[in-house]
Amino acid sequence: MNRKFLITLVADPAMEEVLVDWLLSSGMSHDFTTSHIYGHSSQHQNLSLAEQVTGRKRQLRFQMCLEESKLTSVLEQLQTDFKGSNIHYWILPVADEGWI
Repeated sequence: MNRKFLITLVADPAMEEVLVDWLLSSGMSHDFTTSHIYGHSSQHQNLSLAEQVTGRKRQLRFQMCLEESKLTSVLEQLQTDFKGSNIHYWILPVADEGWI
């Protein structure tokens, strides 16, 4: 059985449509979720003045469960297609996944 992993991408909200289209057309993930979130950081160099005052930055989170065999190709394709776009990602193993 192929292990599964949860990959989380955090991007600028302006990239929402481009990333949704990319994920839907890439064939790499059939299901994913998006949510609007706020990022918080003590590093202010990438924050606007308004973001520095409020202490938060609007961001968009994508999450998808992928088989281990697809993980490398998804990351490589993201790095090719979105180089320099400041998409932050992390990957966690999935202990279980299913529908009830």
